[in-house]
Amino acid sequence: MVSPGPGLSHSQFSPMAKPRNRSLWCFSDGHLYCGGVFLAVLLVCSFWSFFTPALNFGSSFTDSSSNCKESGFGVKLNSDPKDPTFYDDPEMSYSIEKPVKDWDEKRKGWLKRHPSFAAGASERIVLVTGSQTKPCKNPIGDHLLLRFFKNKVDYCRIHGYDIFYNNLLLHPKMGSYWAKLPVVKAAMLAHPEAEWIWWVDSDALFTDMEFKLPVERYKNHNMVVHGWPKLIYKSKSWTSLNAGVFLIRNCQWSMDLINTWSNMGPMSKDYKKWGQIQRSTFKDKLFPESDDQSALIYLLYKEREKYYDHIYLEGEFYFEGYWVEILGGYENTTERYLEIERGVPELRRRHAEKVSEQYGAFREGFLKEAGNGKGSWRRPFITHFTGCQPCSGDHNKMYAGESCWNGMVKALNFADNQQQSESRRNFCCNHGHDTAHPFELFGGNCKQIRA
Repeated sequence: MVSPGPGLSHSQFSPMAKPRNRSLWCFSDGHLYCGGVFLAVLLVCSFWSFFTPALNFGSSFTDSSSNCKESGFGVKLNSDPKDPTFYDDPEMSYSIEKPVKDWDEKRKGWLKRHPSFAAGASERIVLVTGSQTKPCKNPIGDHLLLRFFKNKVDYCRIHGYDIFYNNLLLHPKMGSYWAKLPVVKAAMLAHPEAEWIWWVDSDALFTDMEFKLPVERYKNHNMVVHGWPKLIYKSKSWTSLNAGVFLIRNCQWSMDLINTWSNMGPMSKDYKKWGQIQRSTFKDKLFPESDDQSALIYLLYKEREKYYDHIYLEGEFYFEGYWVEILGGYENTTERYLEIERGVPELRRRHAEKVSEQYGAFREGFLKEAGNGKGSWRRPFITHFTGCQPCSGDHNKMYAGESCWNGMVKALNFADNQQQSESRRNFCCNHGHDTAHPFELFGGNCKQIRA
């Protein structure tokens, strides 16, 4: 850890410090008060002029906001030309039941009319997640969901992604695991500026805060999901992929897929029939109802020529990882990462949160021997608590409830401890620890990094 540089003494800045020039004592309290007021006004004016260098007192309130048109990413957030777009079409609907046509052309037209969003659109991502509409039955469920959401917000803030949280049922019949499809479609229509919509289940969290999706790898595909071709085409297993986390391109192909996919769900009159078909196709499927995961696998299995070349089955890293398989390796992973940091001062350097990505990229050079997936000591990208049901508490009977809840807290702390912002690193240093022997936060406690 890099020690803080020498700073000025407290007396040089504190308004309560005694003046060094004794001649100042000749002023009365009244003069000091007036002088203090004048200094305060001067400081306010100085800061005001710094942040708003071109004041125009003759402008209207609306005009005065012209200096704030652009966000930090250069997009004009309050500019919407009067030219008509697909939003002006009275037939346009967010409903999952009404298919969208010519979406590529409509989205292209919108971007043309909003050129500030066009730059960088090919890699722009909106993360979408959500949970139940009512309070959790599990006493600690709401707390856990809040921390899971905070984790996603932290990750998106670091990497510059937008995030949308939904807690409404957008279709009365499409509940449970099917509820995500109406939300994803609505997000695609509401965010034409985004190339990708990234669905992440509420019970999944980021456990490698530095890792950034290798979007370039998916340039020839329209969907990314964690899965394995052999389990689909040879084993015919309903666990050959996991639909709790997926990346889907904002395009017409995806609109068509969502339409076909959702028609195997509860909104379909053939819902019971689809459940029977899935059960007969995937012998290891445990329940009779049609579910979103089995439906997607079925499309890949039965219509391989139509879907396989467009769906990237990511198996090289934990695009989402089964928590039971991952949880026990956190301690070893932490120690290995600390071992790297002990030998590479640049990775211990304090830095602003917004520049974290370059440190993550730099760290990759030291992780070549870590491997990926099961048995790897690399941080798992996403840990997914499938079967735990943190809100309802109706966890899979193969687990003890406490193992789920304790495991979630452990994973959340593991993720939180990776955020090496100035305040977190300073926390230990400012609590009486010698900076020559660096300390780091572990589960809210300071732990010394061994030399």
